[in-house]
Amino acid sequence: MKFSGSGDVGFGTATIVRTLRDNQSAASYSSAYTTLDLGDMGVLSFDTTGGGLVGTAANDDLLPSAYEEVWHGVGSTANGTTGIGAKNVLGYRGTFAGVNLSAGYSKANTGTASGDGGNTGVGSNGSTFDWNLSTTVPGVEGLTLSGGVAHTDSNQMTSDHVNDTLDTKSWTGHILYSVGATSMGYRMAESQVGTTAGAGNNAEAYSIAYNVNDSLTISYAEQDLEFDKLRVGILTATKAIDVTENVKAVNAAYTVGAATVRGTISTSDNVGGVTAVKDEHMEVSLVLAF
Repeated sequence: MKFSGSGDVGFGTATIVRTLRDNQSAASYSSAYTTLDLGDMGVLSFDTTGGGLVGTAANDDLLPSAYEEVWHGVGSTANGTTGIGAKNVLGYRGTFAGVNLSAGYSKANTGTASGDGGNTGVGSNGSTFDWNLSTTVPGVEGLTLSGGVAHTDSNQMTSDHVNDTLDTKSWTGHILYSVGATSMGYRMAESQVGTTAGAGNNAEAYSIAYNVNDSLTISYAEQDLEFDKLRVGILTATKAIDVTENVKAVNAAYTVGAATVRGTISTSDNVGGVTAVKDEHMEVSLVLAF
């Protein structure tokens, strides 16, 4: 169940949203966030949990699709982007000279709390800054470029400093083009985690969607997600064989009256960077508008 309310607070419009699942208590929301719309000055937000409102977290996969992303429910369900997430995030969205800015900041969220709410000492994680820019290309109708970067300053420490972590970095970029009833897109992404022996990811994906008529839309997408086995910790790096997970998905959506039927069929090879492991997913959704 989703509850929302909004009202004028004198210098903007505030909106509060809370979403509950049937197995949760009122103290445990699946999403809870607040926004403050300042008109031409943009939108401020505070994402308590689950909103995914700003940065690369909100723009991780913009490829055109009739229903879901190519990686939805199949394979490692990952897309190569490690964004700011959606817990205790201060965000901002605004448009300047035709460029859309979406940015977020989150302080450390584990370890021992200090007096100002930060976290220090053994087991702590540094703060994250995440931003994304997008714009339509002047003179080329239908062409949109989008890209962003997320950076976490990792100050996680161990007693002997042998397994101290490095910064976590991630970026993603899109080229999107629409003409008539056809939309297509290309996406690249990379993430490098700051944990000892952690595997980074490199992703390439593309999709094409076609509006057959006013009722039916179909799409096809593929993604290659490379699992980089290079050790990225403080100790001397050791190299294993990189493995690429490949995902393919067909999506469709059909609307008749107040009902929309949506579906996806997808397959994956080398799931999670493990050679010869396969996965399949099929999903059908019915949406009724009242």
